[in-house]
Amino acid sequence: MSPPLLTLKDVRLTFGGTPLLEGAELTVAPGDRICLVGRNGSGKSTLLKIAAGLAEPDRGERFAHPAATIRYLPQEADFAGFETARAYVEAGLNPTDDTHIAQQLLNELGLTGDENPSSLSGGEARRAALARAISAKPDVLLLDEPTNHLDLPAIEWLEATLRAARSAIVLISHDRRFLENLSRQTVWLDRGRTRRLEQGFTAFEAWRDAVLDEEETAFHKLDRKIVRENQWMHGGVTARRKRNVRRVRELGALRDTVRERRRAAGNVRLDAAEGGLSGRLVVATKGISKSYGPTPVVENLSTTIMRGDRLGLVGPNGIGKTTILKMLTGNLEPDAGEVRFGTNLEIVTLDQRRDSLDPNATVQDALTGGRGDQVVINGKARHVASYMKDFLFLPEQRLTPLRVLSGGERARVMLARALAKPSNVLVLDEPTNDLDLETLDLLQELISDYAGTVILVSHDRDFLDRIVTSVLAPEGDGTWIEYAGGYSDMLAQRRGVELTKRQAIEETRQEKTRTTADTAPSVAPKRKLSFKEKHALETLPAEIAKIEVEIGALNSKLADPALYAKDRPTFEAATRQLAAAQTKLENAETQWLELDDLRASLSD
Repeated sequence: MSPPLLTLKDVRLTFGGTPLLEGAELTVAPGDRICLVGRNGSGKSTLLKIAAGLAEPDRGERFAHPAATIRYLPQEADFAGFETARAYVEAGLNPTDDTHIAQQLLNELGLTGDENPSSLSGGEARRAALARAISAKPDVLLLDEPTNHLDLPAIEWLEATLRAARSAIVLISHDRRFLENLSRQTVWLDRGRTRRLEQGFTAFEAWRDAVLDEEETAFHKLDRKIVRENQWMHGGVTARRKRNVRRVRELGALRDTVRERRRAAGNVRLDAAEGGLSGRLVVATKGISKSYGPTPVVENLSTTIMRGDRLGLVGPNGIGKTTILKMLTGNLEPDAGEVRFGTNLEIVTLDQRRDSLDPNATVQDALTGGRGDQVVINGKARHVASYMKDFLFLPEQRLTPLRVLSGGERARVMLARALAKPSNVLVLDEPTNDLDLETLDLLQELISDYAGTVILVSHDRDFLDRIVTSVLAPEGDGTWIEYAGGYSDMLAQRRGVELTKRQAIEETRQEKTRTTADTAPSVAPKRKLSFKEKHALETLPAEIAKIEVEIGALNSKLADPALYAKDRPTFEAATRQLAAAQTKLENAETQWLELDDLRASLSD
C-alpha cells in the first residue's frame, strides 16, 4: 500500500463557543478521489485550508509528503499583484514546467490570458483559478466549490479533465452529479468530527441516514439509563456507600454526556406561500427576437408555458438565458415578435446575484420588509424568529446585518423571502447557488409539490433532471429549441438529431455518387423516378402528419407537471417514445425533401 501524501490527525479548532472541529481527520493517498461533505457552516472549507497548510488548528497534526506537490483552489481567488490572468496562472507552475501549459489551459477555458484580473467576472475568475490549480499537475488537488460560477460546458470540461488527471483529489461541492461522477471515497464532516466511507457520493446518503439512525438509538438508550439512575437517586443514598458514591459520579457523567452531545443540525423546512390560481395559459411567445448590437441573443422564438409547467433554461454564461427570463416575465420588451400573458399571474423572482439584498439591513428586516417582527405565510402570521428557524437561523441572528452572513446564509435569506410572498409563478435564476445538498433536496420537494408554474435557470444537471418537464436550450445564432424532459433527456434527443443529420448527409452523398456514375452524358436515357420513389413521395406527407399527431400526444402527456413525480417509468417511457418519434419525423422529412429535389431535377 502506498504511503499517504497528506494526513490530518486529531484536528481541533474553536472560534469561541462550540468547537468547529473536534478530532477531525483526513488521509489522502495516491489515486484517492475524496468528496468532503457536510452542512453549510460545518467547517469543510476550514478543514481544507488546514490541509493546504494555510490555516493553523488549535491542536492536531498535519503531515505532507516532502516530495508531494499540493495545490489548493479557494472559493475566492486572490489576484493581488498580478497584471494579467496569464501571470496569475503561471505563478502556480512548478519551476521546471513549460509556461505553454498555462496558456493552453486558459484557452480551453475560454480566456486569452491578457485579461485584467480586476475586470474578471465571477465565472472568469473561477476559470483562471482552476487553470492555476490544475496547470502544475499536482500530486494532491484540494478543490473548494470548483463549479461555483461555472456554466454547464465549463463544468463538463472540468469533470472530464479531473477524471483524466493523475492527482489525488479532495473535493467540496454542492453539485450532486459532479460528486457522483468523480468521487471514490466520501468523508463526512458532522458536528466537528469526520467519518470516512470507502465509496463515492452515490452511496453516501443511505450510509449517512443509517449512521444517524444508529446514533439516535444509542441516545435513546442513554436517556432511559439516566431515567433509571434518577429513580435510584430519589430512593436515597444509604447502603453500600462506596458503590453509591460511584453511581452518583457515573450519573453526573451521563448527564454531562447528554448536555455536551451535539445533535445533528436540523433540516430546513420549506413552504411556499401560494397565491390564487392563474389562468391555464401563463405566457406565450410568438416569433420573439432580441439582439444586442449585431449579435442575436434570441431569434424567432415561439413557445407556450401553461399552468403547472416546469421549464428549465440552460446554456453557457452570456448566451441569453436571463434575457429570455426577463422577456417571459414582462421585464424586457423583445425587438420583434409578440409576448402574451395569461390572467391572474402572481410572479415571484429569486434573483441570482442577491442584488436586491441591502447589505446593511438585518435578517429580520429582509424577511419582513422592515415592518415589525411578523411574517405572513398563506394568510397566517408567524414570528420572524420562528420562520427563521425553518431556514436554520438562530433566533439571535434576527438583528444580524446581511453583510456578515456567508454566501450560503444569504442564499437562504433570499429563498426565505421569496417563498414568503404569495405566488402562482416562481421564477428562479440559479436557485441552487451556495445551497447545501439537504436544502437542495428540500427545494426540489417544494417545487414538485408547488401548485403553480416554475421557470428556472440552472447549471445543476441533477437538479434539472429532478425538477423540469422541459428544457429550453440554445442551438447557435440566437436559435433556441425546447426539449421534453430534463437535461439528460435533452442530451439524448440532441444525439438522436445529430445522428439523423449525419445519416441524411451520407445518404445524399451516396445518392449523388450513384447518380453521377449511372448517368451517361449523351447516350444514356434520362433517369426517372422509380416506382418505390414515386410511392414514397406520395405517401410520406401522410406518414409525416401521423408522426406529428403522435408527437403532439406525447407532448400533451409529458405536459402533466405531476407525471414525473407520481409515475416516473411512464414519464421515462414517454420521453424515449418522443425522442424516437422526433427522429422518425426528421428521417421522413429528410427523405421527402430529397425525393422532391430529385423529382424537380429530373423534370428540368
